[in-house]
Amino acid sequence: MQFVRPAAVAGTFYPAKASVLRAEVARLLAGAESADEAAAVAWPKAIIVPHAGYVYSGAVAASAYALLAKGRGHIRRVVLLGPAHRVPFHGLALPGVQAMQTPLGVVAVDQAGVAALAGLPQVLEMPAAHAQEHALEVQLPFIQEVLDGVSVIPLVVGDARPEAVAEVLEKLWGGEETVIVISSDLSHYHPYTEARAIDHHTVEEILRFDPQPIEHDQACGATPINGFLPVARKHHLRPRLVDLCNSGDTAGSRDAVVGYAAVAFYGESHDHA
Repeated sequence: MQFVRPAAVAGTFYPAKASVLRAEVARLLAGAESADEAAAVAWPKAIIVPHAGYVYSGAVAASAYALLAKGRGHIRRVVLLGPAHRVPFHGLALPGVQAMQTPLGVVAVDQAGVAALAGLPQVLEMPAAHAQEHALEVQLPFIQEVLDGVSVIPLVVGDARPEAVAEVLEKLWGGEETVIVISSDLSHYHPYTEARAIDHHTVEEILRFDPQPIEHDQACGATPINGFLPVARKHHLRPRLVDLCNSGDTAGSRDAVVGYAAVAFYGESHDHA
């Protein structure tokens, strides 16, 4: 087994120099914390966050990660799911490594969590699915800075039925020591006004646990989202929209934009954490 999965998109999606990256994540989190007004007493059980370059979606991602900061010292494990952009395959892929690397150091892969998935036929070990995949990697510096010392269970989600994703999430659900991060952008390459309408509709579907599946043209992470939402509903999580914008609001042209949302899901067991 390869020991570590090296960073693949440092220097493109986020800064490659550790000091610059740490400062950038700190800046994004500071802006998010002041904007959120500490609305929640405790931390979310799960978040949906975008995965574009930090200049485009970093502030939106930070708005959700700032909420997880309340669980620092309590959260020990992050279940991280994102869509496959590079390698097509069926099922959910583990990286087959002991750790994931970023310029900020390494994050351990939770071997107990990996072992818990060993009997599931939809879960495979596929380093190639992770090698150049950005959807999970861009989350790691936030996890490293916000939570410190946690392990991750990184799963790239290929072609899979929602029930297959849900089964994995149930295996790993855990208690307050475990949080779930779903990595997904929203609509891609529509004009600004059209994208805003599409993305508002998508977010409304997510917030009301709409039984109709989210389509892939609404969210590139539709497969992990569609697997997560029924489980979240079953566990009585309460969703809250934290932020919603698109690349036309941040660093791009408004002619063809990509949408970004941060959604936090709170559980009953965290009300008095």
